[in-house]
Amino acid sequence: MIELPWLEPGSSHFPATASALDEPNGLLAAGGDLSPTTLLAAYRRGIFPWFDETQPILWWSPSPRAVIVPGEEHISRSLAKTIRKGVYQLRCNTRFAEVMQACAEPRDEAGTWISEDMLAAYCELHQLGHAHSIEAWQGEQLLGGLYGVQVGSVFFGESMFARGRDASKVAFAGLCQLARQLGIELIDCQVSNQHLSSLGSVEWPRQQFERQLARLVERPLTHPFALSS
Repeated sequence: MIELPWLEPGSSHFPATASALDEPNGLLAAGGDLSPTTLLAAYRRGIFPWFDETQPILWWSPSPRAVIVPGEEHISRSLAKTIRKGVYQLRCNTRFAEVMQACAEPRDEAGTWISEDMLAAYCELHQLGHAHSIEAWQGEQLLGGLYGVQVGSVFFGESMFARGRDASKVAFAGLCQLARQLGIELIDCQVSNQHLSSLGSVEWPRQQFERQLARLVERPLTHPFALSS
């Protein structure tokens, strides 16, 4: 049985990330809470929660870490064509809770990890100006989007969804463009997969990721987090 460091509610004193397990990759600690103070303390160190409703809160710091450097993303020809055609209209932070709820819709038999507690916690972060959504619309239909947490000049991507072809990819492209405009220097994608690799993600060892993170979370954005009109 795995024995993990246990966090009491109200504690944001996470163990050293070097102590995270190799298997499962990055599992660091359990317990604590999802208060804004705890969540922001975690993200500042590259730690994030991921668990299902049958588990206590689990905290992770995987290595290697999947990241995208704005300006180095990969936009396929077909996606660029969709963007040029204006198939979707991008909006920012107009339906944050709906984006999270769409991301929470089960996609397989495993269900979802975005519980009601997670939804409430990230909506509170959104209300405090720390969590944001990029949304792809057709008229008044929300057909795709993504959400994440922004600390300093880092955007920590959490999840995305699509109800229309390429809708989440258009939102991703919008995020990358916005990142360049606002001075966001790093987009954290947590753990690599084929989809993220196709968008231009690369893998960094934990030490490299944390070295950049320590610098960037202290660097404020050049403009408020919002799409240009």
